Amino acid sequence: MKKTVRGVEYDTETMTAVKKVTHGEFGDPAGYEETLYVAENGSYFLYTNGGEASKYTAEKLTSLSKAKAAAWEKENA
Repeated sequence: MKKTVRGVEYDTETMTAVKKVTHGEFGDPAGYEETLYVAENGSYFLYTNGGEASKYTAEKLTSLSKAKAAAWEKENA
């Protein structure tokens, strides 16, 4: 997925995946996935996507601070 943040385009295809968490199974309407990425410049992003009954009903890439990324990692250890 590609997203432009403050004039810079980020692409999950070129970023490094730090950790991926899935909830439910493929095809589960309430299932979803979260993947923490880090870009070359050190920016962190959380990619989210899920079924129509999940908390992530659309594909999204959200910028995170380093502290929030660390907190997400700890929460999902």
